[in-house]
Amino acid sequence: MRETLAALANLTRAHFFFVWPLLFCSGLALAFVNYGGFSWELVVRAALIGLFGFEAGFALNDYVDREYDRRDVNGSLTRYWRPFGERPIPAGKLSPRAAFAIFLLLAGLAAALAATLPSPHNLYVLGIMGYSYAVEYFYQITKRNQKIPLAQIVGRTDFALFPVAGYLVYGSPDATALLFFLFFYPWTLAHLGANDIADIANDRTRGMATTPVLYGMKGAAAWVLGFSAVHAGMALVFGLALGPIAVAGFAVGLILLGAANYLILRGKTPDAAMRALPLMHGSLLVYAAAIIAGAVL
Repeated sequence: MRETLAALANLTRAHFFFVWPLLFCSGLALAFVNYGGFSWELVVRAALIGLFGFEAGFALNDYVDREYDRRDVNGSLTRYWRPFGERPIPAGKLSPRAAFAIFLLLAGLAAALAATLPSPHNLYVLGIMGYSYAVEYFYQITKRNQKIPLAQIVGRTDFALFPVAGYLVYGSPDATALLFFLFFYPWTLAHLGANDIADIANDRTRGMATTPVLYGMKGAAAWVLGFSAVHAGMALVFGLALGPIAVAGFAVGLILLGAANYLILRGKTPDAAMRALPLMHGSLLVYAAAIIAGAVL
């Protein structure tokens, strides 16, 4: 039983579980501000949609890449993302069929909860869910054989739409939803670049065409810096639209992101990217907290 629970925790990256409901509900908090009203019941429902939906994506990721993950030669990033330090399918702790069943279960729970939302909000959220899982599959397959980073550019739209889906639980497609996407999308691309730099040894053995494989470490570091700069510009635009609390929080997040970029640019190594990742994830938490605080206070 203990081994099974550890495998499930590794599959779902369980120690990061609190991030996804927080990020999802940051969108919902903005919708409450823009459209009026508040409901704890809806907050709980949205938090569960975000939690189950995102965890399902992790399970799908592992299922699609199950054979390629057997080629790993460096476990640093695996130990960072997995609380018990191993990929459960290649380790033989969880069968591919079981991993896919867990994906279906978690996605089904998220979809069932989303379906209870009033129309058209249920359709908005279900539509983004379906798109996101399709794009996750596209990303995993396309990055195996590409000449340009199409998998990355298209694939990270799913993560960028995640808090937007939280907004659409109560709100409608509008300027705020668009600004949230434009603010978050460059961050997701910068984060993916750092993640790929950290995992370069494994991606080379897997034959994955990630940004450092395509453009080298200098090119990948420039990718992270470039998208971080675009994100910083959008943070100013989005923050000014949200108010002073969001601006202050975004400033703290950008300091963390700037420190992450400094580490990557100075080192241009997997170890440097590994040190940068906690700073990038810290910026994400600060952003979500600042958006919620700005909406509440």
